Amino acid sequence: MNEVSTEILSGILFLLILISAFFSGSETSMMAINRYRLRHLSRIGHRGARSASQLLDRPERLIGLILLGNNFVNILASSIATIIGMRIFGDAGIAIATGILTFVILIFAEVTPKTIAALSPERFAYPASFILTPLLRILYPLVRLINIITNIVLRMVGIKLNSSQTDHLSREELRTVVKEAGGLIPKKHQSMLTSILDLEEVTVEDIMVPRNEIIGINIEDTWSEILTQLSLTQHTRLPVFSDNSEHLLGILHMRNAIHLSSSEKEGKSELIKALHTPLFIPEGTTLNIQLLQFQKFKKRMGLVVDEYGDIQGLVTLEDLLEEIVGEFTTDVSDTISEIKPQEDGSYLVEGSANLRELEKKMGWDLPLDGPKTVNGLILEHLEDIPEAGTSMMINGYPVEVTNASENIVRRVRIFPLLRKNLID
Repeated sequence: MNEVSTEILSGILFLLILISAFFSGSETSMMAINRYRLRHLSRIGHRGARSASQLLDRPERLIGLILLGNNFVNILASSIATIIGMRIFGDAGIAIATGILTFVILIFAEVTPKTIAALSPERFAYPASFILTPLLRILYPLVRLINIITNIVLRMVGIKLNSSQTDHLSREELRTVVKEAGGLIPKKHQSMLTSILDLEEVTVEDIMVPRNEIIGINIEDTWSEILTQLSLTQHTRLPVFSDNSEHLLGILHMRNAIHLSSSEKEGKSELIKALHTPLFIPEGTTLNIQLLQFQKFKKRMGLVVDEYGDIQGLVTLEDLLEEIVGEFTTDVSDTISEIKPQEDGSYLVEGSANLRELEKKMGWDLPLDGPKTVNGLILEHLEDIPEAGTSMMINGYPVEVTNASENIVRRVRIFPLLRKNLID
């Protein structure tokens, strides 16, 4: 070194600082790069992404290579800086060179390149991978030795390195990714994607039409009454019962009802022959499973039954799709006829109103992990059937029972504005 001029040593020192900056930026960019975008670009043939992906398949080797190169360069730079400092300042040059080199490496070889790499990891990582890949092949024996020693140390402290381990997004993490996509995904599509993720948490009981609200045909009615009902119905499929909703005969598709005979005896006989076997759905079935069941059996309607086989409600494919894409109508007064706004800001709500529908349409934060209807929520809260005029507080909402019979709460008044004022 004594034969090398100070100018050449300064040039070598400057080059070493640049190399140190390269290693520092490479480490940050490789660790900060979006792994899912990297895999996508790698699959479509992006050379830089493919090279970076291969390096990240074994991150312990990549980190070993980068740290080996970075430390070697920094130590060599420190030695050269010490020689230059002693030539210029004498014995005091050791301390001066150490202080100046520490500042220069910190600013220009650590903070600055790492900040740039963190802000634009792809622009830094892809070109760097073309240098790191051949460098890893050249230094592989030394990197391998470092990895072996490191693994031994990790095992001593109880950490096992699993090279096949990959990161997977949970449902909540995937929901966050969708919501943070910004303008890349329209808000309506974001809502649909998050709704698909929620299908595993929602059961058929949450969206079914309750048994007492099922519109069907009673085969015991007169033929003229049945024909009138068929001509006025807005549904394409109707369940057909005998005597009551417990004795189900089958499902009638309206296209099969067009050619029914006008005589009562022949008409009812033809109607029964035209019935399709119903699809029964166990209560508690999640919507994602039920969607697959509809597809498997080529059905668009199913009847929810409890553990005793009793019919609890009816679910259609349309109901399920509305959980994903939203309601096909937008007017709240049309979609929830059980809700009537009042002048004082309160709402009269039927006891049969579905709690999830109230949350979706009105934005109310009601408990959804128990009963499905307002009536069930009040009965669970009070553990008794209340009389008209009974008031209570449910999840911060003042609720007043306005109409009740011996076995059911028929109508309540809810004061969402009072809850808002209490929270504020």
